[in-house]
Amino acid sequence: KAYYQPSRTAEYDEDSPGGDFDFFSNLVTKWEAAARLPGDSTRQVVVRSGVVLGRGGGAISHMLLPFRLGLGGPIGSGHQFFPWIHIGDLAGILTHALEANHVHGVLNGVAPSSATNAEFAQALGAALGHRAFIPVPSTIVQAVFGRERAIMLLEGQKVIPRRTLATGYQYSFPELGAALKEIVA
Repeated sequence: KAYYQPSRTAEYDEDSPGGDFDFFSNLVTKWEAAARLPGDSTRQVVVRSGVVLGRGGGAISHMLLPFRLGLGGPIGSGHQFFPWIHIGDLAGILTHALEANHVHGVLNGVAPSSATNAEFAQALGAALGHRAFIPVPSTIVQAVFGRERAIMLLEGQKVIPRRTLATGYQYSFPELGAALKEIVA
């Protein structure tokens, strides 16, 4: 999520530029460079994941309590894109990359259906049987997480897994509602 520059209008795929606008994007660029093997004799795959959603931990564990209490809602304006992926699909993409010899280069490990933060909040509320309408003000997010980390929550980007789909990977959870229902069941 940190590689591509936050934008409410741009659409990023695996060939889009990024990685040079803030601390986290530079960190991702350095990780990818450190992992790169010299020469072309070894097939290399880099998976850039979005927010990973799964049971028992990760991002969802911090969100469940307020939503279960009926206090959940969008973060900040809610208009920012929220690139997400079900943990089962992230594991599936990694397995696909290992097993399919034609897969190489960068893959975006995000679901093919994009959602804004407000759409995510609504879908999570629906999966839990609650409405999600109480926004978390951006000032609170900045106070809790600090400015650098808050940017990752308050500003998003629309990330498309164009190459991931072109390699033939079949998503188990391409739609947010079904993914969230499986996670909170």
